[in-house]
Amino acid sequence: MTDKKQDIDQDLIRQLASLLKETDLTEIEIEGDGRRVRVARQVTTVSVPMAMPAAVTMPAGPGTPAAGPGAINHPGLVTSPMVGTAYRSPEPGARPYVDIGDAVSEGQTLLIVEAMKTMNQIAAPRAGRVTRIMVEDGQPVEFGEPLLIVE
Repeated sequence: MTDKKQDIDQDLIRQLASLLKETDLTEIEIEGDGRRVRVARQVTTVSVPMAMPAAVTMPAGPGTPAAGPGAINHPGLVTSPMVGTAYRSPEPGARPYVDIGDAVSEGQTLLIVEAMKTMNQIAAPRAGRVTRIMVEDGQPVEFGEPLLIVE
């Protein structure tokens, strides 16, 4: 029987920890040869209030009106919960989950945001009608970026 401590590759752990520092990541995990190694570090954050912009200006594409004044404070605004790529349909060429004017129910999938090869469904926060769509299919999105409005 081998000692588990001897099975741990100390150099690999040091390389991963160094990579965390270089890339400013908080966690990294690799898997191979039946082993999985995860290295994480604790990051202390300081919250500093920032002024919000008065309005979001996004380029308008066909059928996608740009966000207008007040869109950022709209009670039906749906924002991206993560950085990723927004997709309006479940697969290329398929009908979009919703279009402008569609009635939606609370919890209904509005679109998906792909992050790290994981498709994350973005659900309607409430029942209503889709009045604005502010992203195009396949558009990169940032955390907190306006996606659409449900009135």
